[in-house]
Amino acid sequence: MLLRFAPMKGIVLAGGTATRLYPLTIVTNKHLLPIYDRPMIYYPIETLASMGIREVMVVVGGKSVGDVVELLGDGSHFGLDLTYRYQSGALGIAQAIGLARDFVGGDAFCCVLGDNILRGPSLADVAAEFAASESAAGTMLYRVPDPERFGVAELDSDGRVIGFEEKPSRPKSDLIPIGVYFLRPDAFGVIERLAPSGRGEFEITDVLNHYIPDGRLFTRIYEGQWADAGTVPSLLRAAELARDDDAAGRLAPPVPRPTA
Repeated sequence: MLLRFAPMKGIVLAGGTATRLYPLTIVTNKHLLPIYDRPMIYYPIETLASMGIREVMVVVGGKSVGDVVELLGDGSHFGLDLTYRYQSGALGIAQAIGLARDFVGGDAFCCVLGDNILRGPSLADVAAEFAASESAAGTMLYRVPDPERFGVAELDSDGRVIGFEEKPSRPKSDLIPIGVYFLRPDAFGVIERLAPSGRGEFEITDVLNHYIPDGRLFTRIYEGQWADAGTVPSLLRAAELARDDDAAGRLAPPVPRPTA
């Protein structure tokens, strides 16, 4: 599917230390771990490709950076043009997105977290809707049984999002923004002005909150199934989602290795 709107670029975040997956990640990057029949990082790349996005930056960091590059190559076997940027340390999603400023240029872009497994309809229509809107930022929302693990949406009496809170001890809803963010270049200025949270990270929820008061935040409920694969239980659930998709005939065949 080709985009029918102004060019949109893609970002996959594949850094971090993945301490919640120890000991699986002691000697490797978590995004290289298998999810059913393919490496984890294939799934966010598939999510971006299904939107019609062709230029993608992969932000890498931590262990096995060379293995990630060897696995993905230049992206031509995905039908993509891949480039890479190294993230030193784990300073949060917003800081990692900020590394893509030169790559993005003046285009809108979609960032997908490297451990996000989405099984369901393509987000091509959502991307087109965002691009055609006046919104400056957007995210997909999803209902989870354990919202305290994530950023959590607070809603008003009409069901509109009025704020996000990062990993609250008492969540105000069961709706979370999953790791798919639609942004415009204006977001880099917002990121520059962020202060670290109490966790010492630059939070993506603070970026989203910036656009709520003037009504420029775009949100939609994700209608498929989602897992973040960031813990051992969710890693298992993600594999089960992919397996079930394969059994239903919806999962694309594994992407072939790039040829030398």
